[in-house]
Amino acid sequence: MRRRSFAFSLLAPVALLLPAAAQAAAAVKYGDALYEPRLRQQGKDVMWLPTPDAMVLQMLRAAKVTRQDIVYDLGAGDGKIPIAAAKHFGARAVGIEYEPKMAALAQRNAKRAKVDDKVRIIQGDIFKEDFSSATVVTLYLLPDLNYQLRDTLLAMKPGTRVVSHQWHMGEWEPDQSIRGEQSDAFLWIVPARLDGRWALRDAQGLWQATVEFTQRFQRTAGQITIGGVARPLLGAFVNGATLGFTFVAPDGSVQSLRADTDGKTLSGTLRFVDNLTPVSGARI
Repeated sequence: MRRRSFAFSLLAPVALLLPAAAQAAAAVKYGDALYEPRLRQQGKDVMWLPTPDAMVLQMLRAAKVTRQDIVYDLGAGDGKIPIAAAKHFGARAVGIEYEPKMAALAQRNAKRAKVDDKVRIIQGDIFKEDFSSATVVTLYLLPDLNYQLRDTLLAMKPGTRVVSHQWHMGEWEPDQSIRGEQSDAFLWIVPARLDGRWALRDAQGLWQATVEFTQRFQRTAGQITIGGVARPLLGAFVNGATLGFTFVAPDGSVQSLRADTDGKTLSGTLRFVDNLTPVSGARI
């Protein structure tokens, strides 16, 4: 009984402080003298809930953002993700925000953070604005909106990184899960589109092959035909703009191909033991 009462005496003051802490959290003010958004206020398709600062940095680190990147934040809110991308990683960043007052606040926030030379906020609809120049896309929407955007994201340049706070993309499995203290995020690397038939050859035309790929998002398989003999692809993968596979050639040798592709042509090397042969290819 003494131990139990002693524990209670220590915990009781903490419990009494909880309502005050909750009230303090609820009393946090966002915005500035011109506009103060409210947590969970309704927008066009979602309510406004800002991504925690720690998670913002985790998302941008997972996407390996650098000063060479162009980061687009879909549903930018008060602009914290574009601002962080510019301030901490040196990237150029664009936020797309539907609510005019929120978009104006985000631009003022960028100016206050002294990154308005790198950050631009567009007041517009994420389903109408063009963000195809992005090398990194961030979003904190809802599952249905993610699904609606999925085809657009998959059509972007291979290697584009997509990071979603909280919500996934259905059958498109994430390439990485990001664990936070209160929530998770997910990273995808847009894969090159390989499905279909490709003709491969070396520079001299001494080695030629036809490859047929089947693909579902970043999962791929297929077969290679050399001299009329078809063999399955082993360990086939596509990671952004990079593809690779191994196969057993008609003479029984094990060979591997690694190449970069834009989805229309490819260029890489064929490895047999320590011998590397430059190889190119195109869709047929």
